[in-house]
Amino acid sequence: MQSREWRALARLPGVGAARLAELAAARPDWPSGWLALLPREAATALRLWLDHPARSPLTAELDADDTWLGAEPARHLIHPDHPHWPRLLGQIADPPPVLWAMGDLSALEPPRLAMVGSRRPTREGLTNAAGFARELAGRGWCVVSGMALGIDAAAQQSALEAGGTSVAVLGCGVDVTYPPRHHRLHRRLQEPGGLLLSEHPPGTRARAGFFPRRNRIVTGLSLGVLVVEAAEKSGSLVSARLALEQNREVFALPGSIHNPMARGCLQLIRDGAVLVRQVDDILAELRQWAVATAIDSPPAPGPDPAREDSLLRWLSDTPTPVDALVSLTGRGVADCQRGLLELELEGVAAQAAGGWVRLPTRPGA
Repeated sequence: MQSREWRALARLPGVGAARLAELAAARPDWPSGWLALLPREAATALRLWLDHPARSPLTAELDADDTWLGAEPARHLIHPDHPHWPRLLGQIADPPPVLWAMGDLSALEPPRLAMVGSRRPTREGLTNAAGFARELAGRGWCVVSGMALGIDAAAQQSALEAGGTSVAVLGCGVDVTYPPRHHRLHRRLQEPGGLLLSEHPPGTRARAGFFPRRNRIVTGLSLGVLVVEAAEKSGSLVSARLALEQNREVFALPGSIHNPMARGCLQLIRDGAVLVRQVDDILAELRQWAVATAIDSPPAPGPDPAREDSLLRWLSDTPTPVDALVSLTGRGVADCQRGLLELELEGVAAQAAGGWVRLPTRPGA
């Protein structure tokens, strides 16, 4: 189906995200199959739009959508039939029927990790968020968060400053800046490497009830979630619970037992979250998930130095098989092997039992 049809379904009365996802899974024909499966009120509204568009309130709404989408090239509407639709969302129980987007859709191509945490972090928490986001960006991962105050914004800003990618999922329309003080970050996320997403139409103001729903998309887009710093009753623990329900990995940074902002992370670790000391602790858990999930389209190869660097960023001290590198990079087996040989000759990678590893940086290198 096309954008306008998906938008019509998303605006039907009495049908939530979970019900639409259940119906879409049956892959009904358009429009007869949908009309047969939809609840009566929704089916009546859809039939009116199809048969008498001038009398349907949907027509004015969809025309306004088209006007907004056509105003700037960086405005998008993605849906399950769109080439940039994140396939990971198909694994959750209640994916949004559509996502409004502003920015660079290629930000959805790398493997994604959610980073969340306190809105009132300590200085150490902010430092950790920035440091992990920078390294993840340098290793080719996209940082996903909610552009909230504190840890979220620090992680996203640092990923972008490092030349990486970041996706912000908002609890309002993508053209609404919330919180207002993040107007610069909001603008930066519309530039190359950044992307703003929302299930709410443009112009929708932020509401308290939207944010818990927003969190399911943050975690649903991602292979795992890293909780950087959180109090015992933090909203970040809700994100961690959602991640577990979605069969995602949960990671947590430890902290002092005397730090109230560390107690939520310590609780998560006690309950089974992966204790994280460095980025390699995360990548060791997620690398095979990234391969098995076949993360959306890999970036196109660039010049040879960039190609070798794209190989290096997937290596850590845990051996990675060549076939895994082929899946992660989109390069052929022979091409990967040539690139690995170049990295070995440079002294930055080596072959080990089970695959290839990244060598520690030499002093002065």
